[in-house]
Amino acid sequence: MIAKTRKIKDTKGLIRELPSLRYTDAKYLYIGVTNARCDKSEIYINPGDHVKCCQIVGKRFGKFFEQPIHTSCSGTFIGYEEHYHRSGKLVKYMKIENDFKDEYAEYVKERTPEEIAKLTKDDMVEILKNCALVGLGGSSFPTYIKFQTNEKIDTVLINGIECEPYITADHRLMMEFPKRIVTGIKYVMQAFNAKKAYIVIKRKYSDLAEMWNEYLRREENDPLGKNIEIFRTPDFYPQGWEVEMIHAVTGIRLKPGELPTKYGIINFNVSTMVGLYKAIRYNMPVIKRDITITGDGIKYPTNFRVTCGTSVRELIDKCGGYSHPELEKVFILGGPMMGASLPSDDTIITKTVTSVIVLKKTNYKEEQCVRCGSCVLSCPQGLLPVDIMNAVKSVDKEKIKALNPLKCIECGLCTYSCTSKLKVTDYVRRAKLLAKL
Repeated sequence: MIAKTRKIKDTKGLIRELPSLRYTDAKYLYIGVTNARCDKSEIYINPGDHVKCCQIVGKRFGKFFEQPIHTSCSGTFIGYEEHYHRSGKLVKYMKIENDFKDEYAEYVKERTPEEIAKLTKDDMVEILKNCALVGLGGSSFPTYIKFQTNEKIDTVLINGIECEPYITADHRLMMEFPKRIVTGIKYVMQAFNAKKAYIVIKRKYSDLAEMWNEYLRREENDPLGKNIEIFRTPDFYPQGWEVEMIHAVTGIRLKPGELPTKYGIINFNVSTMVGLYKAIRYNMPVIKRDITITGDGIKYPTNFRVTCGTSVRELIDKCGGYSHPELEKVFILGGPMMGASLPSDDTIITKTVTSVIVLKKTNYKEEQCVRCGSCVLSCPQGLLPVDIMNAVKSVDKEKIKALNPLKCIECGLCTYSCTSKLKVTDYVRRAKLLAKL
């Protein structure tokens, strides 16, 4: 979802200074039967069964991996309901009635520092696999697969850039849970015997830099902690893109198809480090996450720490509801540039949801392309978006493939910069599908 050519009022400064609101009081929680990477599943429980928090109640099947399904509370499995997923489709969710007893599955237990110190990379792979940890910046790529690289890793990069407008959940996470983040980073460094780690943030966030530099000063006597530093990148979009971040920190420019591990680099989102900390320390899957609920359609934009499975409608109510409820709204799951547009607020917070943005709907009239070149100038991959769009319109598959649409990272800048208000990114997405045929 791209906010087209409307100038986005950046609300980051309005809520990033406020502490996150903890909300774990949902009576009903919803666990997706499938997700973006796993379109098949097997469920082990039946309606009426009692479940414990973090209990494995099923398994999802992806194209090249399997993923256990965990509950995020203890209570009773009521049955199934359909709610919107970030794909824009209605999908099946398991409905759990929360008993608020926080009764955990037996396998959830704290490891001692001595036990953790003995863990090998292979040990951590099994832990992360069983805890179903994925990239929590929105990618949802299984973390254990990243850990399986055979390349020698020297440098760990932690992405705290949060470059899209509106979103401030990672900012608050970094302000509120530095110990969890640093401990997670140490576990990664231990696994790979890495020499250096950088927490990457935008240059303009002096508050984060000051806090983190002071926190890391207290790690000077720790063998791993002393090798963790803050790195401040330029303030532009899409600086949070893996390729741009790696180039800014190391000077290395990845070529299309190259993995950073080839250069001894491995990178994770800052939220993933908290999930990794919980997995290694407590053998616990992700059952809570930090999210932003914001936009000009929300009365009181708020950062939350919520239980996974919470209804977005319930959280919007905690934000005071909608501003101007009589006006039609646009709902975006994720950032305004790369997020997914949903038909309504009937969706669920999963562990990979970073934000929900609600905007007052504005109708734009599309004009003919004037060949201004804005989309070409703004493309970080050097593509010709308008040519790709025209090739899609004419269904010219050979030309589509020749224009390399698969290089597109779907940052949305071509649509955002278009003076004719054309939905260029949507055409490029279609071109990527056609190029694979």
